[in-house]
Amino acid sequence: MSSGEKLAAFDDPEVLERFADLVVKTAANLQQGQVLAVGSEIGKEAVTRAIAAAGYKAGAKYVDVSYFDLYVKRARLLYADEDTLDYVPPFLGDRITALGDLRAARVGLTGPAHPGLLSDLDPGRVGRDQLPAVRETGKVVNARTTNWTAVPCPTRAWAALVHPDLDPEAAWVKLCDQILHVCRLDTDDPIAAWAERAEVLVGAADRLTARRFDTLHFEGPGTDLKVGLLPTSRFLAARFETVDGITHLPNLPSEEIFTSPDPLRAEGVVRATKPLVLGGSIIRGLEVEFRDGRAVRIDADENAEVLRSYAARDENANRLGEAALVDGDGRIGALDTVFFDTLLDENAASHIALGHAYEMCVEEEDVAKVNDSTIHVDFMIGSPEVSVHGLSADGTSTPVLVNGAWQV
Repeated sequence: MSSGEKLAAFDDPEVLERFADLVVKTAANLQQGQVLAVGSEIGKEAVTRAIAAAGYKAGAKYVDVSYFDLYVKRARLLYADEDTLDYVPPFLGDRITALGDLRAARVGLTGPAHPGLLSDLDPGRVGRDQLPAVRETGKVVNARTTNWTAVPCPTRAWAALVHPDLDPEAAWVKLCDQILHVCRLDTDDPIAAWAERAEVLVGAADRLTARRFDTLHFEGPGTDLKVGLLPTSRFLAARFETVDGITHLPNLPSEEIFTSPDPLRAEGVVRATKPLVLGGSIIRGLEVEFRDGRAVRIDADENAEVLRSYAARDENANRLGEAALVDGDGRIGALDTVFFDTLLDENAASHIALGHAYEMCVEEEDVAKVNDSTIHVDFMIGSPEVSVHGLSADGTSTPVLVNGAWQV
């Protein structure tokens, strides 16, 4: 590196240590004596090791790292028998169940390490193999037995995907700076900054819950979608509490408020406002049509078959399990960058999800009604041009989110 070149933030040991400390101590809120599980990927070793070190310094009893190798998944998709592609060895699900039984802390690292690696494969086959996702994760989340978080982990390949107009080193520096910015690590006190933002989001969620809307109506270019809510649907911000009272941030960064809708009531057409990365493939130009709660049409400019395969996974995979709203005051949307990573892109724009719902978003009498699918796939449908109104049972319409600003 020449004297005039800038050192990328994640190449700086001090910055890496600060990031890992924020993840472990604030987002996951690791407690003394807990097991810490880290879900990583080949290509993310430096951040993984920093998080492991931060975990032990914070008092972890044991740090268990699980690396996923997308190249091994590619080999499976190329050569395995068709009828084995959706097989998940039971010990993979047993691991996450055991972490719940141990009351462990969990950290998952997002962001593509090998973007486009599966783009030349049959999207139908790609959609059948959903690893590293396992259905037991949703059960553990709903049981609230682990304090967990998902955080972005920059890689050079990801940087080149996000900033193809820059030379590789400049792209790497820019992506690292952007991740530090959206995680508020460029503030004097990122912990206080996140506490302040969380209060804003919790307040918006509480006000929206109090209105007890029957339906959310999304309208914008290519979008006219009504999403029904359950009688006890409540909006939460991404600040959770375990059954043992440990608060944690399940996403870092997090800019959303969300709820579990009525899976039987979704009507209309919605157009995605950002690409979706799913199973190693990038789905662009996505458009989905709902009737009687089911996604009856899934089209896209690229790789629609991947999402169709996910949506055919089980009886309720083509129904909604989440509706989330994102205002314009967050740090991600203001960057006007497509990150090709669901964690970041979904916190830049309102979104919905096919599949599994969060039981914590409804009261006990409605738990049996929420979506219990084995999948959970978020896709982004929000932008300043997409307005959201709340409809009462009598049809009265109330503005909720217009031009990125809360109206409730």
